[in-house]
Amino acid sequence: MTSSLPPRAGRRCHNVLNPLHSAHYFSPDLGTELAAIGVTDARAAYFAVRAAAMGAVGAGTVTATFYNFSHELVARHVPEVWRTASPEDVLAARTRAVDATLRRLLGADTLGSKDVAEAAELALRATEACVRTARPLYAAHADLPVPGEPHLALWHAATLLREHRGDGHLAVLLDAELDPLEALVSHTATGKGMAPKWALGTRGWRREDWSAACDRLRERGLLTADGELTEAGTALRRDIEEETDRLDRAPYEHLGAAGVARLTELATGLLTTALAAGAFPEGMTGKG
Repeated sequence: MTSSLPPRAGRRCHNVLNPLHSAHYFSPDLGTELAAIGVTDARAAYFAVRAAAMGAVGAGTVTATFYNFSHELVARHVPEVWRTASPEDVLAARTRAVDATLRRLLGADTLGSKDVAEAAELALRATEACVRTARPLYAAHADLPVPGEPHLALWHAATLLREHRGDGHLAVLLDAELDPLEALVSHTATGKGMAPKWALGTRGWRREDWSAACDRLRERGLLTADGELTEAGTALRRDIEEETDRLDRAPYEHLGAAGVARLTELATGLLTTALAAGAFPEGMTGKG
């Protein structure tokens, strides 16, 4: 199918919307809100807030849909977390945390601006073309109501677009025969993925697991001895992103070239403000 959009326009739009969604995972407000309902472990909090839309699911479902986490780590916290707080309580706490996070990062004037309202309208329009089929995380979040306040509606739409693309991306990783840790390692090797210390610290893998994944990628000719992507590895990662773009084109085609360009412009401005306010920890991405 020929796209009516400029090359990678949907990906560029996603790349500035997604951080507006994910900033709350690194926010102290999330820890505060989850602790108030009894969830005090940061990893349990992450699994709970991202999985809650699916209901009180087990560790297998979380491992399958999150993909790059160690199942041992997931099983340490799920389904135990649901005995502490119900999915409904977690979703409510997440909304409060997102509200507090965006207010702190963007400020009241920005949240009440026409730009945020316009961005929310455009992003929600894009989600009208998302599909539930074979996209479990997207489908679960799509069943949640759209918040009334524009900044929360924008966050909700960014979440839908993130999970829609993410669900499709996992299918592409499977087709590329990259297991969860190989996907992490090869993404880190591009310089755009999570730095090894962050991946190991948050995904539950050990250093020896990381080394073994590197060895497997070297055997396939995808990684050099010093951990850089080979020509074949670079081509594979490029192909993965392009195939992910293809599977994720519907919402951006629906919005149209002008709408995508405007949403990208608005989200870029909001993200710039959020980054200046310290939305993410230093050193989180890169090869180091």
